[in-house]
Amino acid sequence: MKNNLQLTWDLESIFPGGSSSEAFKTYLQDLEQDITKLQQSIQESKLPTTLEETRSFDGIIVLLESCISRLSEASAFVSCLQAQDVKDKKAVQCSGQISTLVALLKGTITEFDHILRSTEDAVWTQWVDREELRPIAFVLNESREQAREKLSPELESLALDLAVDGYHGWSDFYDTIVSRVEIPFEEDGNTVLLSAGQAANKMHSPDRELRESMFKKWEEAWNDVEDYCSDTLNHLGGFRLKLYERRQWDSVLKEPLEINRMSQETLDAMWNVIKDNKPAFVKYLERKAQLLGVDKLSWVDVEAPIGKSTGKISYQEAAETIVEQFRKFSPRMANFAERAFDESWIEAEDRPGKRPGGFCTSLPVSKSTRIFMTFGGTASNVSTLAHELGHGYHQHVMDDLPVLNQNYAMNVAETASTLAEMIVSDALVQSAEDEQEKLALLEDKIQRSVAFYMNIHARFLFETRFYDRRKQGLVSAQELNELMEEAQKEAFCGVLSSYHPHFWASKMHFYITGVPFYNFPYTFGYLFSAGIYGRAMQEGAAFADKYDALLQDTGSMTVEELAQKHLGADLTVRDFWQSAVDLSVADVEQFLSMTEHLV
Repeated sequence: MKNNLQLTWDLESIFPGGSSSEAFKTYLQDLEQDITKLQQSIQESKLPTTLEETRSFDGIIVLLESCISRLSEASAFVSCLQAQDVKDKKAVQCSGQISTLVALLKGTITEFDHILRSTEDAVWTQWVDREELRPIAFVLNESREQAREKLSPELESLALDLAVDGYHGWSDFYDTIVSRVEIPFEEDGNTVLLSAGQAANKMHSPDRELRESMFKKWEEAWNDVEDYCSDTLNHLGGFRLKLYERRQWDSVLKEPLEINRMSQETLDAMWNVIKDNKPAFVKYLERKAQLLGVDKLSWVDVEAPIGKSTGKISYQEAAETIVEQFRKFSPRMANFAERAFDESWIEAEDRPGKRPGGFCTSLPVSKSTRIFMTFGGTASNVSTLAHELGHGYHQHVMDDLPVLNQNYAMNVAETASTLAEMIVSDALVQSAEDEQEKLALLEDKIQRSVAFYMNIHARFLFETRFYDRRKQGLVSAQELNELMEEAQKEAFCGVLSSYHPHFWASKMHFYITGVPFYNFPYTFGYLFSAGIYGRAMQEGAAFADKYDALLQDTGSMTVEELAQKHLGADLTVRDFWQSAVDLSVADVEQFLSMTEHLV
């Protein structure tokens, strides 16, 4: 690995010139022509009535996969441009072009799916049993079944077209709102204006007074834009509900569960086990309050550091630690991470103007990845970096599969990332040089369990109740604040002294149009990866190959089939989930034991 790693990513090797790139402009023009060509080919095609006639669709499927892959590349590039500079107006225009192309391609796919759904069963069975089609049979069958539950192709296409400036337009507007959020901060006697991303990092400070004062300003800043945010959220929710009503879908969870290829039974089993195990995490939060010298933790104390770690970690040190620990689990994963660092695939610089949060986006044409975050030198930042590299590795092992089989859902995507995070955080705890550092790192690890079992649960409860309320009409900002705080109190079992009523406004996840209910898949991924991690610890180095095989199946199986095939587990019952939760309960027990003498 290089010695002087860059903190900024390289986007020039994808399309030179950023949001003004002429190469990207030409790329989009060519892509639009090909999507239009694909649409015409599908419209001119006749329903196959014999096995021989299905062969006329082979070229269509090849072009379809090419368009999907190239549009993913373009979308990833633009998301990077927007994240690195929230004031890049040309990037916003590019995003508008992408939205138009996405709608065009989705409309085209809708027409293709109509052919799939209208093909007679006997012909269909022969079609997907052809040797060339067998590898993508799962995805084609899935598309056929889902098309049968939607509106006519004409109405679905109309909805997609209207969504560009409606549904997706509101999501884009949220990005505009975030770009205008600036929070004053006193630094060296001067007042500086922090972006939302920079301010969020300050709320993880070891200084309680700083955390509390920043949180107060954070709430005030989101209060100032709450009306814009509530309008945005209401219109996003209203669009979804009206579309579901027209499709005669009676549950708002139908779409997110289908997208995540999981059943309601699996979701219920997971949440029920979590709810039953919350008392252990309440004990942890109560002990943490004692250690911080307060009666009850406030919202910003939940992720506050305990103990003393070795201070700031440099980006170089973080990279070397991650690669070293990945190598113990899988040499292929380590080699991938090393390449990501050396070839500047990661944007980690702490500077104004960046979007908050972190993500990993894959470029299927370039067969590369770009990772976005703001690195502040904390153990939590190291975990985030490992997390996003886990996402990148997931796509990497799928690069040579058929494009249609690379569309894995968010819940299994979060599995790969969280496993990578566990590998690194566990190693950091075990290699800690003294008790204080070990405690700090263990506690950082437990914080993530609390995030998935309590914070994410609060988001799920909020969103479920928001949709129930939205069916009756618009939900005011005040009502949204109340719903959010109620959900947080329930999810955290009332153990905190203060909550975050404007969380619904500040959290980008509620405004993402690609995946509704952008919450429970995180908890699924965390627990599913814990189960996999437990298996990997038992089997040692031999598990790396099994892990790659599991990842490669994530785009062509339900999660229940995936768990059964690779882990011999039934996700619809408690056993697997309990065994996964047991690992984090053990962390809490270790924490309570280590801190008993401190209170």
